[in-house]
This record gives sequence, structure tokens and C-alpha cells, in this order.
Amino acid sequence: MHNHFLVDTERLCITPDKVVLKTSNPTGVDQPTYAESGDRIALKMIDADSIAKTQKLLDKAIVLAWRHIKSNRRPPALTCTRWVWRLAGAYHSSRHTTRLMEEARDRFAASGRESLAQWAAQKAREEAGHDRLALLDIQSMGYDAEAVVQALVPSPIQALVDYFFQSVQTTDPIGCVGFFYTAERLGTFQGEEYIQSVQALLPQGTHATRWLRIHTGVGAEVKHVEETLEVVAQLTPQERICVARACYETALLRFKPPKEGYISDSELQNILKPLELNTCYECN
Repeated sequence: MHNHFLVDTERLCITPDKVVLKTSNPTGVDQPTYAESGDRIALKMIDADSIAKTQKLLDKAIVLAWRHIKSNRRPPALTCTRWVWRLAGAYHSSRHTTRLMEEARDRFAASGRESLAQWAAQKAREEAGHDRLALLDIQSMGYDAEAVVQALVPSPIQALVDYFFQSVQTTDPIGCVGFFYTAERLGTFQGEEYIQSVQALLPQGTHATRWLRIHTGVGAEVKHVEETLEVVAQLTPQERICVARACYETALLRFKPPKEGYISDSELQNILKPLELNTCYECN
């Protein structure tokens, strides 16, 4: 599942104002499949085909966001110094997760959507303490971790955090499902090779890939994606479209370069130098 995107986007049309799944029926969304059960109509049990179709819908939304950005700007090459900047972003992207997902759980439960409430509760548990992992990684690189995350708040991450808050703190927090799916789906494309390429940049003796490892394909992200798909596949067509829209909007934020440009390594070094601990390792 995590090796490639399904990129045939002919049936999905996403604009800034709406999401439409092109079908032969006039409502614009796929209808659930029904089966005869005596004298009544019953929904079929969720099956592999339904899950595959759901994944195709959500993955297409992410791919369309990538296509719609149409930017030639690329992030600067990863360096030891820039890894600290990314870890600061990892901290900020993780620090509110448990509280927000507990809030989403309560909102889903209040509206009688038990499967979504259980999904949100599980996310709250799974993500607990991940911000601490980012702090430990920063400290391992020889910096005062708390001071670093106060000094560095990457604007792309702040935009994502703001979107996360907005998706949860509304009448229907279903957007947070698409937010999580996008983050975890993209994480599945990073594996051991990428982790080792990061480790190779770091000073010998540092252990600064703990946060990264659990948010990649070698961590739990593949399993998390599968679990989310099982939940989304059981939602109504309208709800699935809402999740797809959130995937699209989240991916736009993930792929869009910062308006102010990327901070330079020299600027980062000027910020980080006063925050070194006595045992700081030298970044080359």
C-alpha cells in the first residue's frame, strides 16, 4: 500500500471551494453498496475493495494538491544545522496532538459517531509524548532543547498547526481525519534509507532520529494509515468527501514553500550558537 500513489485523477475534481467525485449518478458522489437481507436493505460489511477505493480517493486528493502547487522552489539541502530546524518543527507539530484529539473524541462522541470517537481516542494515546522525543533529539545534538523550540517556530509548521486547530475546534471535526491521513501517508514514503541518510549528516555519537523513525514507513505509519482507511471506508459518501477535502487542504500546506523563503544555514547557526550546551557536538 505504501509504495506508490494511485495517481489517476480523472474522477476527482478539487477546487478551492468544493470537492466533487465525478460519477454517473447525479449526486456527484459514489453511493454505498446495498444487499438484500430478507425484506430489508442492509449495508454490506466493509471489504478490501471498499478500503482500496477509499485509499484511491484520499491519495488522489493529496496528489492533486501537489500538482496544484506548481512550484519550482525546493527546500534547501538537508544539513546538520537544518536538521535541528526540522526537529523544532517536529516538536511544534506534535505538542498539541493529544489534547486536540481528546477534544475531537469528545465532539465525535457527542454527535453519536462512535467509530470516529474511538479513532480519535486511539490517536490521542498513540501520539502522546512525541513532542518529548523531538526535544530529546535536539538535546542529543548538543543544544538546550527548550530554548531551541522557543527560538525556532518554522512558519510552514505553524500553518499546519493552525489548520489542525481549526479542523478540530469546529462543530464537525471530521477534517482532522484527513489531516492525520495526509501526514501519516506521506510518512510511509520515508524508510530506513532516508533515516540512515539523515544519521550520516549528524555528528558521531548523536541519537537524533528517534522522532523521525516512528513517523516513517519503518515505524507505525503504515499500520496507522491502514487503520484510518478502515474507519473512513465505513463513513457516508458525504463524510468521505469531507475527509478528501481535508487531505487536499493539508497537502497544500505541506507542499507550499514559505512565502518568506527558507531560512539559511547561516541564519540558523546565528540563532543556535548561543543555545549550545557545554557538550555540544560540532555540526559540519
